[in-house]
Amino acid sequence: MDDLAARGFSAISVLHEIQVALLSDDADLSTVLLKLRFLASRLGSEPLEDWVKYETSGYPPEVDVPEYRTVGVNYRGTWSGPAGRMIQNAPIPPHAIEQFASKSWTSHKVRESIAGVEQLAKSENLGINASDLILLLQGNVYPGWTCNSVSGTISPVAMKEIKQAVRSRVLELTIELEKQVPEAAAVTLTKPIPQEAASEATVTQIFNQTILGNVTHVTATDGAQVTLSITTGDIGSMTAALVKAGLPHDAAEEFSEIVAAEPPKSLDKPLGNKALAWIKKNGPKAASGAWKIGADILTDVLTEAAMKFSGLK
Repeated sequence: MDDLAARGFSAISVLHEIQVALLSDDADLSTVLLKLRFLASRLGSEPLEDWVKYETSGYPPEVDVPEYRTVGVNYRGTWSGPAGRMIQNAPIPPHAIEQFASKSWTSHKVRESIAGVEQLAKSENLGINASDLILLLQGNVYPGWTCNSVSGTISPVAMKEIKQAVRSRVLELTIELEKQVPEAAAVTLTKPIPQEAASEATVTQIFNQTILGNVTHVTATDGAQVTLSITTGDIGSMTAALVKAGLPHDAAEEFSEIVAAEPPKSLDKPLGNKALAWIKKNGPKAASGAWKIGADILTDVLTEAAMKFSGLK
């Protein structure tokens, strides 16, 4: 018996330890994630390691949070009007918030560690500082009325959903690792596996698909990466992904509508005639620097977007 075994360490693989813990009714996600970080280091996947680090320590302001960590915010306000009349604790429609403030107010990015999220899930009421909205909404929601206060709240259920999202994604990750990278199931505290470039790439691909969702990374000639997160058949998600990639909104919307009208038939011909004509017409705008996306990556990004929209990738 080796020294670790003598001290009570299990010889079961780290991957299977994670699965056993996740299937327990009282799964401790912080401990599960620490084990996953160890496994990620053995498998050589830096993106997976980084994600686990942010989940266990929290997301800093310069790092964008995964989609499942963006939650809705509800607002209520109090107004005073003519002749001493009052409107108290009235719901404010999200459309009004987005119109007179911005969409960022109706969604909140949860940056706390998973341990912090678990504590927030136990709260009865979660509030955010909405005092800046008083000036932005003044005279807009109820013309002629004075906005005295605005409060924003997040449902604790949203925190529970984040916990469940992390738990289910980690389980799916381990299942896919076991299928596609069999050697991952052999990793123990005392038994690492040889790191191979092919395995590292597969692990990262599995991470992108199971943890972040339907995500693709396109690399430009200068090494910069463009990330595409597109839901099959969802024009809105394709437009949003293309805008994030650097296309103007109008151009992204136009291309998305073209692809929706003539979806790719196969991987060999991912773009239809109208889409190809659109690229030929608009490519010079990217080449001139008028768009934020470079000409060297434009076609690749649009092709990937079309395939993901059509479910070919």
